[in-house]
Amino acid sequence: MSAKGPFNVRSAAADIFAMVVFSFITGMMIEIFISGMTFDQSLASRMLSIPVNIAIAWPYGLYRDMMLRQGAKLSANKWMRGCSDMVAYVSFQSPAYAGILFVVGADIDQIMTAVASNAVVTGVLGVVYGQFLDRVRRMFRVPGYYQHA
Repeated sequence: MSAKGPFNVRSAAADIFAMVVFSFITGMMIEIFISGMTFDQSLASRMLSIPVNIAIAWPYGLYRDMMLRQGAKLSANKWMRGCSDMVAYVSFQSPAYAGILFVVGADIDQIMTAVASNAVVTGVLGVVYGQFLDRVRRMFRVPGYYQHA
């Protein structure tokens, strides 16, 4: 897990980089190919999501780490880590995502479809994002990660 205690610059930078890159790519694919948003709507959504993702990335990283610790108390199995990643991703990201879509002018049906699709797809995305975040944290040499690379 990331270093405990006050603000850690490496951890925050890694979490921000990972969130911006991952959310841009996966969000655009979901919005265009599943939700039926236009390219322009999706691009506007993704551009608006960048400052939002910058603002929420480090708090999400801390939240995820807490969810992983809670899951590990229940079971040390690898599947529990995946479940913890999935629950953390869905419970943290869905409200922010709905807000972004509302601001860029998606209608209620598009928002409901995108958020619901995202929640379903997050069964995989949350786990994939967790693995991606772990790799980015090692790349950024976040204490607690790079020693195990």
